[in-house]
Amino acid sequence: MTDHRQPARRRGQGELEAQVLLALRQAPGPVTAAWVRERLGGDLAYTTVLTILTRLLAKNAVSRERMSRAFLWTSTADEAGLAALRMRRLLDGEADREAVLASFVTSLTPEDERVVRELLNEAGQDRDG
Repeated sequence: MTDHRQPARRRGQGELEAQVLLALRQAPGPVTAAWVRERLGGDLAYTTVLTILTRLLAKNAVSRERMSRAFLWTSTADEAGLAALRMRRLLDGEADREAVLASFVTSLTPEDERVVRELLNEAGQDRDG
């Protein structure tokens, strides 16, 4: 007899991180890794959930507090914040930051360029205070 079940679809690291952050943002408060695993459908290994939470902690996207022998986890970033952290980490790894930023800016759509200009103007006003 042949098993015709489809193999489980592998999720990418970024997708898992986004799903974990979403679960944490929907949580009623700080929650355990087991709670997160259950919300993700329970098909992931507990250690996989812990690995993702630990990676998010290193990115300052979540916080944790010890509760007895377990940790309680809380989201400190949303998906946009996580994407910004990834972009910053990529930029920090490049030797010629100016070239990378120039290439990025010249590839923006006119609408994205308008948004970036507005954000830079606001940031400048905040600094000038």
